[in-house]
Amino acid sequence: MIGYTTIGSKNLDNAVAFYDALLDLVGGKRVMEMDRIKFYGTEAGGAMLAVCTPHDNKEQSAGNGQQVAIPGGSIEGAKALYNKAIELGATDAGEPGQRFDFFYGSYVYDLDGNKLCFFHMT
Repeated sequence: MIGYTTIGSKNLDNAVAFYDALLDLVGGKRVMEMDRIKFYGTEAGGAMLAVCTPHDNKEQSAGNGQQVAIPGGSIEGAKALYNKAIELGATDAGEPGQRFDFFYGSYVYDLDGNKLCFFHMT
């Protein structure tokens, strides 16, 4: 259902270093790139995450109420993504834990203030 989600960055080089290291934990890698945008995915034709500098050359800003959710594959995987993001300079927005009977998750803000959720459906 989702082709790709795009988030903006104030510093694309820093964002690429962050997402290269973070998404490697779940098999994500750059699958397509141009000067101002990089696409990450795990398989051909699968959903992707794109990181870019804004097309209008104005300041990037994180959207209030939006987030990108990345499955960890397990509770341990969701924890590992959270820990790696914090290690890479992300800011805590909700430590790992059981949120609902069926949902384990954690939340961070990346280097540009974009909100990420790392989760596992239990």
